[in-house]
Amino acid sequence: MKFKFSNISLNTFLFLICIVLSLFQTYELTFLIWTITFLLTIKQKYSPTILVYVSLFTAILFISFIPSIFIYSYRLFPIIRDFTYLAKPVLGLLIGYQLCRYPSSKGFRILVYAGFTIALIHIGLLIFAFFKFKSLDLNLIRSKGGFFSDYEIYILILLMFHKKFELTFSKKQIFLFTSVIGFSSLTYFARTNMIQFLILILAMKGFLILNKTTIKVLTALIITALVSYSLILNYNPNRTGDGVNRLLYKIKIAPEEALKTRINRDDWKDFNDNYRSFENIIAVKQVSSNGIGAVLFGEGLGSTLNLGRRIHTTDGSEVQYIPIAHNGFMTVFLKAGIAGVITLIIFLIILYRQPKSTIPLVTNINLLLIGSSIFLIVSNWVFMGFYLKLDNKSIIIGFLIALREIIIKENNALKLEND
Repeated sequence: MKFKFSNISLNTFLFLICIVLSLFQTYELTFLIWTITFLLTIKQKYSPTILVYVSLFTAILFISFIPSIFIYSYRLFPIIRDFTYLAKPVLGLLIGYQLCRYPSSKGFRILVYAGFTIALIHIGLLIFAFFKFKSLDLNLIRSKGGFFSDYEIYILILLMFHKKFELTFSKKQIFLFTSVIGFSSLTYFARTNMIQFLILILAMKGFLILNKTTIKVLTALIITALVSYSLILNYNPNRTGDGVNRLLYKIKIAPEEALKTRINRDDWKDFNDNYRSFENIIAVKQVSSNGIGAVLFGEGLGSTLNLGRRIHTTDGSEVQYIPIAHNGFMTVFLKAGIAGVITLIIFLIILYRQPKSTIPLVTNINLLLIGSSIFLIVSNWVFMGFYLKLDNKSIIIGFLIALREIIIKENNALKLEND
């Protein structure tokens, strides 16, 4: 049997590996493979758009070097560790951009195939966990199968709007992919994925571009959300109840969990339920206590947050000093100060302000990118955005930008032929 490898098959393999690796908590391996992929696929030419996106995250990385070099003295390992964390969005955007070397019709298919593969792996993990532990406990399901999958939500949106993205799959294939990926996405029981799904749906409907209709729709959704939340509060779900109760309980405490400003660290329930807010409080106090220089430019690569007590982590270890917070804005504030946070916000604004196009397919990609910018606000607040070790959204964004440029070139070439 002969195997024939082409540039396209190699790119597809590398793309699949880079996406699938993010399912597993092996950050060192993920960063290594991403770096090798970047070096193997470097392009001769990059568009101004991708260079602007990359330069903003590079600027955050550069700012974080300043305190490490001139103010603080950290050990080499923590500096290298933080460098890999802050370099991850740069790598992801470039990898996605470099690996997209397909005709537009095939580019979207590659995205879907990768999503389908991830969903099958996730479902396989769930089945294995069920037969091994004989339990449908929500915490067990999430710990063994994964806590979220932003990638699968993106692919679910592509499939739901398959006509807008001109997917050439048959009806049976669309049904199969949607069913499998939809089921897999649902069984993560992730609040952020639910929010992501809603935001991207609104984006594809054009409701995130401000106008009178958008305001009416968003007002109706806000009212619906408030009524639904009131019903959950009235139901008063229990944190120790069954799977549905636990999910409703996490929804119930969500608004307070990320925004609370006072936490009783001696009350285990208050501490555990509002741990993300606790990290935010510690970050602001710690950086502020080190003076205006730290506030402006952070504490640099190698810095850590002192939690003031040892806490248990999901991997079974105990830590008191952590290099990153759940909140991406606070993590950047710790490493690069207000200057870094402003740079991150500039990226989100630029990502939202997508140019108008007369090409329908390009317009729909732009809508997806606009939705991504809004979701990244939420993602950065609760799960570090592009900086999360398991994140692959940066690859998706880079891929979509490259795919949009390919579509524009194809359209221009078609116009020349017709002329």
